[in-house]
Amino acid sequence: MAVNPSIITRDLDKIAEQTGNIYESIHIVGQRAKQISTNLKEELNNKLSEFASTVDNLEEVFENKEQIEISKFYERMPKPSTLAMEEFTEGKVYHRFPDQEVTE
Repeated sequence: MAVNPSIITRDLDKIAEQTGNIYESIHIVGQRAKQISTNLKEELNNKLSEFASTVDNLEEVFENKEQIEISKFYERMPKPSTLAMEEFTEGKVYHRFPDQEVTE
């Protein structure tokens, strides 16, 4: 992922440009961040479930380095809100308003 994880200043006019309203744009970014977060959490849980055991020994907890590496990988990933904002500013997020009728 080529997203810069550090805090950067954003141009609010550029963000509001796609919808005409900064609050709608932020709402769309927030909804996309929730989708990303849910997908990442599901993916992480699926990977960690492979290591699940019915018996919890203290030795097994310390010996499972693969599980620790997977967890560390997900911890180092950019935040879902950062990913969602990047997608939105690059025009990769499809959004529509359900109350507006689509005419084709």
